[in-house]
Amino acid sequence: MKLATFQRNGEARPGVVTADGSALVDIIAGAAARHGATPPPLMSVQAIVEAGDAALADIRDIVSWAGAAHRVELAGTKLLAPIPRPVQVRDFLAFEKHMVQAYDGIRRLRANLSKDPVAYMDMMERKGILRVPDAWYENPLYYRVNPANVCGTDVDVRWPAYSNTMDFEFEFACVIGQGGKDIQVAEARSHIFGYMIFNDLSARDEQARAMPGQMGPGKGKDFDNSKPMGPFLVTADEIGDPYALKMTARLNGEVFVEASSSEMNWRFEELIAYVSQSETLEPGEVFGSGTVGGGCTIETGHTVADGDVIALEMEKIGVLRTRFVATAPDGVRRVSVVPHNIQGKPPVNA
Repeated sequence: MKLATFQRNGEARPGVVTADGSALVDIIAGAAARHGATPPPLMSVQAIVEAGDAALADIRDIVSWAGAAHRVELAGTKLLAPIPRPVQVRDFLAFEKHMVQAYDGIRRLRANLSKDPVAYMDMMERKGILRVPDAWYENPLYYRVNPANVCGTDVDVRWPAYSNTMDFEFEFACVIGQGGKDIQVAEARSHIFGYMIFNDLSARDEQARAMPGQMGPGKGKDFDNSKPMGPFLVTADEIGDPYALKMTARLNGEVFVEASSSEMNWRFEELIAYVSQSETLEPGEVFGSGTVGGGCTIETGHTVADGDVIALEMEKIGVLRTRFVATAPDGVRRVSVVPHNIQGKPPVNA
């Protein structure tokens, strides 16, 4: 089953994609017509995730009964993120190929921000700055994402004024269905409700400045609409093996990378077991896989320009599209970068 959250008359409503993929069944309208009222477990995708199998059974009954009056054509319908504001989002680094290539790219970028790129690169290499940490091979590494920055497909994402180097990151994500604590790896798959695509947008120049501080990417990741998700939340039973899915990214219609979820070095089951140690997971939490190898421009040397469209496609899930917009509504590109001194501390008056 493919679940979506769509906008109708300014209201976010849950829907399920029809078998032919052309429309959504409006779950609220269908349930009200079928039962006289919409039960609370069907009022949102988050509520459906919390209710689990019972809610899915009700939805199957509604879909089989619903008529044309309860359908909305997908073409022209605004899709939000399946869970517009998740209770929690953690983004991991599960692909080793990305780690190796991305650290090389970020090192080059940070060196180029300095007064003497050659000397600065030499210093970073001698000191082991911005290399794959040994800790990555020992335990899954992650950072917490601001759920307020989540958005859906076909959104124009405005370039942060403090950045001149934007990037996308092609990721896979799972959504927790059954909560729990101290979950074992062997049991973790049963705690996954479903899967979707995740695009972890990044302001690379700001990220390169922040990461040596070892407090995370900071403003390199945190800006409005920086976390597109979707387009659908596909239930685990429909996906089957989550580690056998083709992944294709297209930049302005041209193939950027072809990869596979099979390349994950840390699997979702391991991520769930790790995080749930002495911590209770809740239904609706999102776990991002981190970028597939070759799934961002920092790895390849490409650049993202104003107006570029990145389309991330995953087998059995769909296509998540994002357009980068570097200009303000009046057509002017404004940059108000906080001054940085790459050789030392920020200026006192910054």
